[in-house]
Amino acid sequence: MRADTANPRWFTSSYSNNGGACVEVATNLAAAPHGIVPVRDSKNDTTGPVLAIPAAAFTSFVAGVQAGEFDAV
Repeated sequence: MRADTANPRWFTSSYSNNGGACVEVATNLAAAPHGIVPVRDSKNDTTGPVLAIPAAAFTSFVAGVQAGEFDAV
């Protein structure tokens, strides 16, 4: 993701340490023309690297989490 082409609105899950620093996502860029969901680690460095996940892949990941596909066995 290029900072000069997008303005991500970061948020942290309410499940993250009572809303504390953790992994953040910016779903406001999922629709066209961007089609990505930026993800960053806010625990260590909010100015650090950002992963630009394709929106369809992120949607599939969230659906898998909700379906319990990643639960520990």
